[in-house]
Amino acid sequence: MRYVPNTDADRRAMLAAIGRPSLDALFEDIPAAVREQFRPMDVPSRSEMEVSACLGALAAANVGAGAVPFLGGGVYDHYVPSAVPYVVSRSEFATAYTPYQPEISQGTLTAMFEFQTMVTELTGMEIANASMYDGATALAEAALMAERVRGRGRVAVSRSLFPHVRRVLDTYAWASDLPIVELPYDGTSGRTDVDSLPDDLSAVIVQTPNAFGVIESLDGLKAQIGDALLIVSAYPTALGLLNPPGAFGADIVVGEGQPLGLPMGFGGPLLGLFATRKEFIRQLPGRVAGRTVDADGAVGYVMAAQTREQHIRRGRATSNICTNSALCALTATVYLASVGGEGLRVIAKRCFDLAHVLADRIARIDGYELAFLGPFFNEFVVRTPEDPAVVSARLAARGFLVTPPEELATLGVDGALRIAVTEKRTDDEIDRLVDALGGTG
Repeated sequence: MRYVPNTDADRRAMLAAIGRPSLDALFEDIPAAVREQFRPMDVPSRSEMEVSACLGALAAANVGAGAVPFLGGGVYDHYVPSAVPYVVSRSEFATAYTPYQPEISQGTLTAMFEFQTMVTELTGMEIANASMYDGATALAEAALMAERVRGRGRVAVSRSLFPHVRRVLDTYAWASDLPIVELPYDGTSGRTDVDSLPDDLSAVIVQTPNAFGVIESLDGLKAQIGDALLIVSAYPTALGLLNPPGAFGADIVVGEGQPLGLPMGFGGPLLGLFATRKEFIRQLPGRVAGRTVDADGAVGYVMAAQTREQHIRRGRATSNICTNSALCALTATVYLASVGGEGLRVIAKRCFDLAHVLADRIARIDGYELAFLGPFFNEFVVRTPEDPAVVSARLAARGFLVTPPEELATLGVDGALRIAVTEKRTDDEIDRLVDALGGTG
C-alpha cells in the first residue's frame, strides 16, 4: 500500500462526511474481544523517512530473518530465475490483483491459456482452469466438485494431508454438510492405508508427497476405489521427476503453485492449481480460457467457461471463486517457460539428491533416525533423541529454520522434526545443519 499522508484535518473531514465522531466510533461494530487483540504499532507520525526506518526495524525483528530455511509443508524456498520477476513486472502485465473482465484483453487470455496448457502437461490431465487462490482452497473445491459429480454424500481423505490444508477442507465440508471419512496412514511406510475403504464415497483424496514427505503409491489406486473420484494433491516441482497423477487414472489433480516462481513471502501470495478430465468441465470451478479462430482464420482467445455465480450459472454456480490468481499464474507460466521441461527435471533431481544426502547423514547421528521408510522426494521426518522443540530452538539459534514439531504432533507423530531441502541449499549449509544437530555425519 502506498504511503498516504492524511493530516488530522483530513481525517476529521472524512469522519464528518460519514457521520462518525472518531476512529473508535468508526470501528465500534467490531466486537470488543477482537479489537482487544490488537494494539497501535507506535509508528511515529512524523516524516516519511522516520516512518520507513521504524517499519524497517520492525520487519528486521521477525523471527528467522536471515536464517536458512529448511522449511516445507507446502511452501518451499526454490530459486526464482531473474527473468521471472523482470517479465512479470512489465507494465503490460500490471494489474491491481486479477482481471475481472479478461475477455477485453487478448494478452490476458493468451497468458491464461498458456498457463492452463502447462498445468495439464505437468499433471497429465486433459483440462485445467486458469488457477485458484491457493492449493488448500483448490483441494476443498475439488472435494465439493466430486460430491456434485457423484452425489454419494461423503468423501474420504488421508490423514497425512498437510494440517493447514485439512483445516480448510474441514471448513468447506462443514459449511456444505459434507461428511469426511479419515483414512489412516501406515506407521512404518508413512503411506496412506486404503485397504479398508468404506463404500459409497464420492471421492478419495490423497496428497503426494504427503505431510511426511513420503511419496504415495498411486499405482492401482483408481481401480481399488471403484467409481469414486480420485483426487490427488501434488507438489508441482516433484512432477519434474515423478510420473504425473494423470498417468495413474486421477480424476482431479490440484496443488500449491508457489514453488513455480513465487517467493515464500511469509506464507503468500499463493497459487492454486486445478486440473481434471474433459467430461467434468461443467463442474469445474473457476474460469477457463480457450483458443479459436476468427472469421478470417486468425487465432484468437476467448473465455470458454465461467461457471461463477455472477454469470449465467447463478444459483447453479460450481463455486463462489470470482476470479483467479492471474498475476501469480502468469509468474508460474513465465517460470515454467524459463526452466523448461528438462530444467524442471534437473531442479527436481537436485532437490531429491540433496534431501537424501542430508537424510542419510542425519540418520548416522546417535539418537536420530528416519521416522518412515517410504520413499520421499525432498522432505522427510526424523525422530530426535531429545524434545524436538529443544532441537528446533537450537537450530534456530544457529540460523536454521525447520517446521515446528507441533504440526507433526497433530498428525500423531511425536518426538520428531520435518526437514525440507530445495535446490538452493548448499553443501556448506547441509554441513552446518548436521553439525548443529550434534554430529558430522
